[in-house]
Amino acid sequence: MQRRAVTAVLAAAALLLTAGCSSDGGTPDGDGGTSASPSRTAGQSPPAQGSDAPTPPAKGSVKVLRTVTTGLSTPWGLAPLDDGDLLVSSRDEATITRVDADSGKKTELGEVPGVAPSGEGGLLGIALSPEFAADRMIYAYFTSASDNRVVRLRYDEKKPAGQQLSAPDTVLRGIPKGVVHNGGRIAFGPDRMLYVGTGERGETGLSQDKESLGGKILRVTPEGEPAPGNPFPDSPVYSYGHRNVQGLAWDREQRLFASEFGQNTWDELNAIKPGDNYGWPEAEGESGGDFHDPVHQWGTAEASPSGIAHAEGSIWMAGLRGQRLWRIPLDGTGTSAEPQAFLEEEYGRLRTVAPAGGNRLWLVTSNTDGRIQPKDGDDRILELEVR
Repeated sequence: MQRRAVTAVLAAAALLLTAGCSSDGGTPDGDGGTSASPSRTAGQSPPAQGSDAPTPPAKGSVKVLRTVTTGLSTPWGLAPLDDGDLLVSSRDEATITRVDADSGKKTELGEVPGVAPSGEGGLLGIALSPEFAADRMIYAYFTSASDNRVVRLRYDEKKPAGQQLSAPDTVLRGIPKGVVHNGGRIAFGPDRMLYVGTGERGETGLSQDKESLGGKILRVTPEGEPAPGNPFPDSPVYSYGHRNVQGLAWDREQRLFASEFGQNTWDELNAIKPGDNYGWPEAEGESGGDFHDPVHQWGTAEASPSGIAHAEGSIWMAGLRGQRLWRIPLDGTGTSAEPQAFLEEEYGRLRTVAPAGGNRLWLVTSNTDGRIQPKDGDDRILELEVR
């Protein structure tokens, strides 16, 4: 309970501040990431405007503090609660489960109706409403029989386990679906708008088509309308020219970063500027100035990036095919030193990483998604200490 008390203090401080593909060797991607935002979705307070964060040291460190829970099946999205517990989505089972962060006990909230799991699609990212304490709304991105969409469901923990989710209310529909490249990461930003990372379902022309929702980062209100200030009139499109966006995170200056699967050459970490074109399919990795170049790029065997989070001045990026956690130290929207890899092949495929407060992170593995033979027969959540 000591951990929960600390988390409650951090949450109260956050409320005060708020008042102000890469391939796995073929066409299908290593699939998947969370995203973490500086909203409650990531268990971290919105950053202060104009803060001048120090440049992180060139070399960092990662320590695995403990295994929080095991026995997860195709985990994908993660949403930390203010009391320290964790909500995790199952891609293939279409369920949301609450994990007691102290004991590791799992309680199924229920199954999300309308999910049609197939290939890389299913129940993917989840996020908590900015008003979660009052409205108890969980947002979820999932693959239906006809499209990818975002819905919200009310969580009533007073009801019996397995029956705690309301019928879904569709917020955004019509995102192209496919066997591959379904995107799926959602997160509320410091502006309290909902950001949605999508893929182009393997149809590369969708990424450059600003009328399509595929291969984009979308920005909408909590009700699903195009957010005020978007770069294209009456459109939810925030940036385009993406292949398969898998991770979203903001730094302390409220700058948005996104991880993205490449095809056969380069995976990317991008700094997102409203209205910019990130090049796919004309460019994979650096383009020489025709498109917005990535902050950093990796060979596809080293990454297949999924979820990302910001902590200790760095972006932390989970790798699927790469089976490692990358630390990317930042200087503004560039790197201050070469990225470092940690936990290489120690826990298998890594799906989601999210802030846990201070210099701690939550890390979710992805060894039951059909890509590899699981080493330990299941998936787990780890608590890390990072520098």
